[in-house]
Amino acid sequence: MRTISLGVVWLCLGLSLDALSLNGRRRETVDGEKTGPAIRGEKLLKRVRRGWMWNQFFLQEEYTGSDYQYIGKLQSDQDNGSGLVKYVLSGEGAGTLFVLDENNGDLHATRRLDREEKAFYILKATVVNKQTGQKLEPETEFTVKLHDINDNEPQFSREVYTGSVPERSDFGTSVIQVTATDADDSMYGNSAKLVYSISQGHPYFSVDPNTGVIRTALGPDDMDREQREHYQVVIEAKDMAGHRGGLTGSTTINITLTDVNDNAPRFTQSIYQFRVPESSVFGTPVGRILATDRDIGRNAEMYFTIVSGDGMDMFDISTDKDTQEGVITVSKPLDFEKKPSYTVEIQVQNTHVDPRFMSAGSKDMATVRIAVDDVDEPPLFDKTSYLMEVKEDAAVGVAVGSVSAMDPDAARSMVKYSIDRRTDMDRLFNVHPGNGSVFLLRSLDREETAWHNISVIATEFNNPRQSSHVPVYIRLLDINDNAPTFATTYETYVCERTKAGQRIQTVSAVDADEPSMGHKFFFSLASEGTHRSNFTVRDNGDNTAGILTRRASYSRLHQSIYLVPVVITDGDYPMQSSTGTLTVRVCTCDREGNMELCNAEALSSSPGLSTGALIAILLCAIILLMIVVLFTALKRQRKKEPLIISKEDVRDNVVSYNDEGGGEEDTQAFDIGALRHPDAAAAVLEESAKQRRDIIPSDTLLYPPRRRLHLAASGLVMPPVSVVSRDNGDVREFINQRVLENDCNPTAPPYESLATYAYEGAGSVAESLSSLGSASSEAEQDYHYLSDWGPRFRKLADLYGAEDGDFS
Repeated sequence: MRTISLGVVWLCLGLSLDALSLNGRRRETVDGEKTGPAIRGEKLLKRVRRGWMWNQFFLQEEYTGSDYQYIGKLQSDQDNGSGLVKYVLSGEGAGTLFVLDENNGDLHATRRLDREEKAFYILKATVVNKQTGQKLEPETEFTVKLHDINDNEPQFSREVYTGSVPERSDFGTSVIQVTATDADDSMYGNSAKLVYSISQGHPYFSVDPNTGVIRTALGPDDMDREQREHYQVVIEAKDMAGHRGGLTGSTTINITLTDVNDNAPRFTQSIYQFRVPESSVFGTPVGRILATDRDIGRNAEMYFTIVSGDGMDMFDISTDKDTQEGVITVSKPLDFEKKPSYTVEIQVQNTHVDPRFMSAGSKDMATVRIAVDDVDEPPLFDKTSYLMEVKEDAAVGVAVGSVSAMDPDAARSMVKYSIDRRTDMDRLFNVHPGNGSVFLLRSLDREETAWHNISVIATEFNNPRQSSHVPVYIRLLDINDNAPTFATTYETYVCERTKAGQRIQTVSAVDADEPSMGHKFFFSLASEGTHRSNFTVRDNGDNTAGILTRRASYSRLHQSIYLVPVVITDGDYPMQSSTGTLTVRVCTCDREGNMELCNAEALSSSPGLSTGALIAILLCAIILLMIVVLFTALKRQRKKEPLIISKEDVRDNVVSYNDEGGGEEDTQAFDIGALRHPDAAAAVLEESAKQRRDIIPSDTLLYPPRRRLHLAASGLVMPPVSVVSRDNGDVREFINQRVLENDCNPTAPPYESLATYAYEGAGSVAESLSSLGSASSEAEQDYHYLSDWGPRFRKLADLYGAEDGDFS
């Protein structure tokens, strides 16, 4: 059997012995003999003849020729050269990347292949009969592997690296490691074997050629951040183990030296001078001093201290955390007259010290001179407060004590004194404006107020705005001016059947005074009740006394209440005493002496309502009375609305009604029949007057004949007129009746209202102006007669007597 010729390919690619391996399977020669080691115990099998004895081809990547790249030749034992055998290729890239000559079995690559994209391709080949298409041999799989060439340069994982190392680091300190990779085959030759080198960054840094670790190349003294902080290093990676012809890739590393505390702070100047007013209070800034440190961040933090000088107690210094400046402030009051200037020595040093770098010169010193400026100061009291004592019975005008203040300035201005009346609202004290003596204006009572706190003001004569205050505490000393009294109100009773010398009550006393040696009270029976007293008083010697009976029996029917006068005397000087009356009730008791029944008189003598309850009741009564009075006053002041609401007098107002009546046909406005038949109307009115009991029914009953004549003479009542027509008389009587009715009607509008009833009598020259008697003719009227009526009708004559043409 013939084989496929692969000799040319093996010679070109340098195929190793492993390329002939069949993946652990025994290899077979052309004549079918076994060439590998025999497997122990293996049975000899009959050799099966195969038409294919190959399994892989090798092809160089990145072919640059113009023709198809020849890979190898496939040849089958079934091909006898008759031209009836057809070679068929299938698998990865078959027909596109790889083509097979179907007649002679030559295999070619159609284009340039890259091993880094795909390292091998798996194909299948078989032979068929061209005429029948029948497979002559089974399909066999083979592999086309790409042989690597050095066509890829090393690539770093980052284009730019960032690293840092502390300044003053030792030689060889690791900074950062860089890594590069090569896409070429590391199993074949040196195409992927890399070597690192530094092309920029000498002489400060170096790189390990095998690992890519960058290290410092200088000693601590040469790596100083304050001299140079940033470095840029370029590292190259070269394949082919760095030999000639290898490809190179590079990257940039930005290295920063981090700060260490290797520099001490230094003052910008050795002497500082400041000025401060003597009126500056505690905490007032005097000035700022500056120190610089070449380090940064935490290593540049510093603090200042005052180490010496005559102003150590007068001033203080602190550090501004934002600016790292030393701030000098006032710590005690300054006085230009006592000391006009101060000098202090200030030290500065780092807050966080690194013992590896700090030496004895890590501190710096500066001198600060502070001048105190004189200002006009208010008067200064010789004490911050005064305590004075005075007896409570001191007379008005007695001096309690004195205060003293002076102007601290060199001018020594005169000072006047006064009392802040806001602290002495009752004006109990006063102060002499010249010498500061405090004296009484009113008498005092310790039992009312034991302490008085006032404030005295000292003011300069030349500058009243300069003033100062000082508190004065005045304590009143007690004198024995209050007599002792019973400690409480005692409710004492005695049984009807008792025995002489029986104690029925123990009393004690209180005193508003406070003697220095304590209270001492003496009790005795008043002299007026000694001879005929039914009780006696025994002093116990401990500021208490017992009330004892002097009889063996008492009768509540005979006398139900006894009053026992007890004299209480204190032991102080001058001695004070008072007489307290003890009320003793006579009661019926049981055998054990417990009270069972007392007289109603005795019971009623017990205290009734307390003073507070009586005051509360009285206040409630007063409040109710005030409410009633207020309600009554408001009700009286309430006014009715006037008929005419106007701010002007009613006489200055004209109320105009422009409604025109409907004439005789208007029967809704009034009853015309009442005017034409007054007798019937009068009968109706008289009937209605009889039914009303709240008004006087008739003017004849209201006014006597003489009174009616008098009223008629005065014009209030129309006199009877005989020489009138019946119609005019009827109307006149009707109107008179209405006038009388309104005058005598208590339910009519009040007298402030004006009801007008007008009737033009028959004696008038103008006669009646009523429309009732006017002619119904619409002929033109002659008004010239109006001019004959006198001056009162002249205006009317001018209006109606003019011709129509005058108005045209």
